[in-house]
Amino acid sequence: MLTGQSILITGGTGSFGHTFLPMTLQRYDPRRIIVYSRDEMKQWEMAKKFQGDKRVRFFIGDVRDRERLYRALDGVDFVVHAAATKIVPTAEYNPFECIKTNINGAMNLIDACIDKGVKRVVALSTDKASSPINLYGATKLASDKLFVAGNSYVGGHGTRFAVVRYGNVMGSRGSVIPFFLSVKEKGVLPVTDHRMTRFMITLEEGVELVWHAFDDMEGGEIYVKKIPSMKVVDLARAVAPEAKHDFVGIRPGEKLHEQMVGEEDSFYTYEYPDHFKILPAINNWDSSVERIKGGVKVPEGFSYTSDSNKEWMSIETLQEWIAKNRAKIGNL
Repeated sequence: MLTGQSILITGGTGSFGHTFLPMTLQRYDPRRIIVYSRDEMKQWEMAKKFQGDKRVRFFIGDVRDRERLYRALDGVDFVVHAAATKIVPTAEYNPFECIKTNINGAMNLIDACIDKGVKRVVALSTDKASSPINLYGATKLASDKLFVAGNSYVGGHGTRFAVVRYGNVMGSRGSVIPFFLSVKEKGVLPVTDHRMTRFMITLEEGVELVWHAFDDMEGGEIYVKKIPSMKVVDLARAVAPEAKHDFVGIRPGEKLHEQMVGEEDSFYTYEYPDHFKILPAINNWDSSVERIKGGVKVPEGFSYTSDSNKEWMSIETLQEWIAKNRAKIGNL
């Protein structure tokens, strides 16, 4: 699918981009991968890692800037949309800026991809976009809707859009694992609530889900990866078994448990061995054989939440992962 193709990734200097590039270069040998982002220092540091690889290009730009997107997308075949304002408190205190990036930026990218003849676009979503209670989640839900509807908006053009949705990325910048590691020597870890649960996914699994979406999509699908859950208190025990817990309460905009498929989505959701697929409710696409592809319809009222998950990550499993990835945790 991606072999010999030209790929652009927005927000490409983030945690996802740092994993997507080496994995995709090794597996598919694309003609080029363009890293599109607005932080010149992050691009400078990232370029050092790929020095001498002529397949990797860097392009300073912002998804808010439609004209810059048009220039960057010239000759591009596939796009991964990873750019976002995603820190929950930051979005709450800077709502206009969050909307400009997450919603207006999505609109700019959709228009530019259609006009430039991009073949397929996969946008990264989040568990917080399902029944959102914070601005970040609300903007990502709006973004998801834009990319799904983009397949109608595209008209007679050939561009297709899909979305992938997954939970907290283990060890990424801003995640709780590097934070707990940084303060564990104090002997006390601040934990929100003893009941809180979260979905857990590695960046490698996220990249593989994007690959699958590119290969499988007809347009308008939301792919939801099946991943394990973990209690936040167990996560804290995995990082610092001897540390005490200071329960500080749920922060504004946080949920006790996360959700990736809501009951309202159950009418349009199909299950597969490794993932769920939420099909578009518009244009009767939820009954499209080409999109269903052998999936099994979930029961009415089904939901996929971190507290009712069938699969759970053990403390020992997380400790093994931390030991194996200690050097890169927090730098992803």
